[in-house]
Amino acid sequence: MIELDNVSKRFDATTVLSGVTGRVEQGEIFTVIGPSGAGKSTLLRLIDLLDSPTGGAIRIKGIDIHAKGKQSLRVRRMTGMVFQKPAVFNTTVAENIAVGLRFRGVGKTAIRAKVTDALTMVGLSGYGERRARTLSGGEMQRVALARAMVTEPEILLMDEPTANLDPVSVEKIEELVLRINRDLGTTILFSTHDMYQGQRLAHRIGVLMDGRFAQVGTPREVFTVPATRDVARFVGIENIVDGIVVAGGNGTSAVEAGGVRVRTATPLSPGERVSLCIRSEDLRIAPADGDGATPGGNALPGTVASVVPRGPFSRVTVDCGFPLSSVLSWKTLDNLGIQGGSPVVVSFAAESVHVVRED
Repeated sequence: MIELDNVSKRFDATTVLSGVTGRVEQGEIFTVIGPSGAGKSTLLRLIDLLDSPTGGAIRIKGIDIHAKGKQSLRVRRMTGMVFQKPAVFNTTVAENIAVGLRFRGVGKTAIRAKVTDALTMVGLSGYGERRARTLSGGEMQRVALARAMVTEPEILLMDEPTANLDPVSVEKIEELVLRINRDLGTTILFSTHDMYQGQRLAHRIGVLMDGRFAQVGTPREVFTVPATRDVARFVGIENIVDGIVVAGGNGTSAVEAGGVRVRTATPLSPGERVSLCIRSEDLRIAPADGDGATPGGNALPGTVASVVPRGPFSRVTVDCGFPLSSVLSWKTLDNLGIQGGSPVVVSFAAESVHVVRED
């Protein structure tokens, strides 16, 4: 449905996008995640014809959307867009939703029917005669979504539409996104800085970093098999350890880091420089005099360097020659007798160690 071919964008001396390449398939929810300032909004504005790329091409159904002529208008009418801050006119909700239909020359009777259907879709039946600017932020965003959808676009672009909303409103918008995609088959391109929101909504995710996609894949691929060290850090892997492969064979490898050997189930060649990514939930921390071993895995002795409260949990960091962190409940900490300075053993399976090669 959408093809991005080496798309770049500069604003004066600032390069925002530097060669974005990828595809959004028809009928899928494709979520763009990435840190603030990565270029997510710029990319959606280019697709919505609000800006023009400095280089490369964007094609929708094979049509270069930035080519001049009537084709651009036809493609533009295939899309609808919802922005981060809901923009509403100082008139009724119904008038706000009907704007796009009037531009298309739709008759009054058809407009009334379509607006009523759009209000029902977003859960705002009966709100048509209310003043749009008297609504809550979440309600205004649903009005903006109804305005985008009332023209029946094939592609819905959403630029961080829940960034300024409360949790209840966020949940309603997410439910609407999933329902629109499921019931209408609308292709949705959704940008967010909330990586977990991207995970909840997407069929596929593109991680935008340094002006290009650092990785594109299913939520499971991105969150469990990150392609780079930076992607691993962004998707919440706290434990990233740099080391050198010292042994390999029989489907496993040993990596030396901080004077300690770590086993991984990834076949590697001795001498390779790698980063080991270990999710905190895959670690087990036990007193040094207890049974901390993981059969066929890693059992690293260490000392508790810090215990930092996180609501009903605590983030426990252990110095094993390099720091490893996990999250334990207060009750677990009390039962194990773990506190700052405690000797412990950190254990984890070789299969839970994801390896990112230096190159």
